[in-house]
Amino acid sequence: MAAYDNLFDTLGLRDWCDADKSEAPMSMAQLLSQTQGADAAAEETGLPFPSLDVLHESCHAIGQTRDLTAGLEEGFLSIRGQLKTVLDPITQPLSWMLDGTLYVFETTPWWVMIPLLLLLSWVVSRSRAVTAFVAVVLLFFALIDHYEVAMQTLAIVFVCTGLSVLLGVPIGIGMSRSNTAQRLIVPILDLLQTLPTFVYLIPLIFLFSVTESKLYGIAIILYAIVPVIRLTDLGIRLVDQDVVEAANAFGMTPNQKLFRVELPLALPNIMAGVNQTIMMSLAMVVIASLVSAPGLGVLVLRGIRNLELGVGIVAGLGIVLLAVILDRVSKAALSRVDKQRNAQ
Repeated sequence: MAAYDNLFDTLGLRDWCDADKSEAPMSMAQLLSQTQGADAAAEETGLPFPSLDVLHESCHAIGQTRDLTAGLEEGFLSIRGQLKTVLDPITQPLSWMLDGTLYVFETTPWWVMIPLLLLLSWVVSRSRAVTAFVAVVLLFFALIDHYEVAMQTLAIVFVCTGLSVLLGVPIGIGMSRSNTAQRLIVPILDLLQTLPTFVYLIPLIFLFSVTESKLYGIAIILYAIVPVIRLTDLGIRLVDQDVVEAANAFGMTPNQKLFRVELPLALPNIMAGVNQTIMMSLAMVVIASLVSAPGLGVLVLRGIRNLELGVGIVAGLGIVLLAVILDRVSKAALSRVDKQRNAQ
C-alpha cells in the first residue's frame, strides 16, 4: 500500500486516480524498492514527503518528476526549429568575428604579433612595468611552445569582451535611466550570474552545431556581460546629483549630459566592470573548450581526460598568466583614467 492511498480515498478521488493508470516504465527508485521488497519497506520510517513520485504511487493521474523534465525537453525541441530560424542570422556575425580574429591571431607571425600586443599594452596602460611583464609572459609562452594556443585564447577573449562591453554599457545606461527597466533586468542578471557555467551550454548545443564558433561565443558573452551592465548602472547612479543639476542649469541636452558629465564621472566604475568581464570571459573560455573552443582550455581538458598531469598544470598556469596580464593592463588603464580625472 502506497503512503498516500488513504488520503486520495478519503477525498473521493480514487476513480480519477485509477482512470489514468498506465504501465509506464518504472523509475530506478521504484525498481529498487520492488527488488528489495519487505526489507526496504521495513527500513522506511515516518511519512515520506509528498513529492510527485510519491504521490504518483498512490494516484497515477499525477505525473512523475520525469514527466516534468520530459515535458520541458519536448517543449524546447518543439520550438527549436523556430528559435534556430530566428537566432541563426542574428548570431552568424559572431561566428564570422571569432573565426576572423582567430585566423588573424594564428597566421600573423610572432615577430609581428608580439610587438603589436606590447604596443597595445603601452598605449592602454602607459606603464613600462606592465608592458615589460606582458613581454615576459608572451616570450614565456613562445619558449614552451604554447604561443599558438595562448593566442587562440586571447583572440576569443578580445572578441567576447569587446562585444560584452559594446552590448553591456548601453544596457547599463538604460537601467540607470529607468527604475522599471532596472527591476526587470536585475532578475535576469541574477539568473545569468548564478547559473552554473555548464548549464549555459545545454540549450546552445541543441540550437547550434558544435562546429560553429558562435556556440561557445554566446555562452561566454552571456556569462561575462553581467559585471559591465551592473557597474555601468551603478556608476551612473552614483554620479553626484549636484553636478547633474548644474548640467541641467546650463541647458545641456540629455545626450550632452550623458557623454560630457555622467559617463566621464562613472568611468572608473565602468572600467572596473570591464576588468571583471575580462576575467569572466577568460574563465568561461576553459569551460567552452568542451564544445570545441580552441586555446589553452583544450590542453586543460586533455590533461583531465588523459590524466596528463604536466599538460594540465602547464596549461592552467598559462591561463593564470593570461588572466594576470589582462588584469594588470586593465587596472593600469583604470589608474591612468583616475589620474587624468583628478588632474582636471
